[in-house]
Amino acid sequence: MIVIVVIVLCVLFCSIKEINEYERGVKFTFGKFTKIMNPGWNLVIPIFQSFKKVDIRTKAVDVPEQEAITKDNVSIKINAVLYYEIFDASKSILAVENFNYAVSQLAQTTMRNIVGTVSLDELLTEREKISEKICEIVDAATDPWGIKVANVELKDISLPEEMKRVIAKIAEAEREKQAVITKAAGEVEASKNLALAAETMAKAPGALHLRTLSTINDLSSDQSNTIIFAVPIEVLRALEGINKK
Repeated sequence: MIVIVVIVLCVLFCSIKEINEYERGVKFTFGKFTKIMNPGWNLVIPIFQSFKKVDIRTKAVDVPEQEAITKDNVSIKINAVLYYEIFDASKSILAVENFNYAVSQLAQTTMRNIVGTVSLDELLTEREKISEKICEIVDAATDPWGIKVANVELKDISLPEEMKRVIAKIAEAEREKQAVITKAAGEVEASKNLALAAETMAKAPGALHLRTLSTINDLSSDQSNTIIFAVPIEVLRALEGINKK
């Protein structure tokens, strides 16, 4: 009796399996799926039954750097990180052999396919939109595996050195273009102000003479300046007439 009691106690002790709060257990009886084991102590009879633990916490999968060609035939290298969690532990074991590896491979393939449908400019300026599209496709494909893809983030986009130089030239040309446009707009504004000033001085007698004297005063503050004063020919002719008289 003592031997039997010891054997029973040993079997019972070996049959108790602990499932942590962040895990779920997939239980099999004679090789067939029986149920999902919740956190706590669960009874698994040796020989007749077995189980597998599944971590249901959010996981981060580093999608390795992939070579891809954009819609406008630019060769790039791109990598990403994918976040997912398991909402059905039984499907993650029964529907796919290695769900972590399967999710990584699916993300790589989807990322290359999506990059091939957009241009380089779209890829650089619309990262968030492209990430959402990749996330939607991967999430739909992994749903039968009991996996929910929460987010996909593009980490880095590497361009060939030749393309970097081309982009730098384009950016420089764009800056020069903006500088020319700004300068031209300034000249237009200045010409309008000069025309308005000339019109105002023409209406006020003596305004032009006062402006001339003011300019001469500004120049005379520096003794190294040589002032050439232009006198209208009409004034000289008037002085000549006075002398003849």
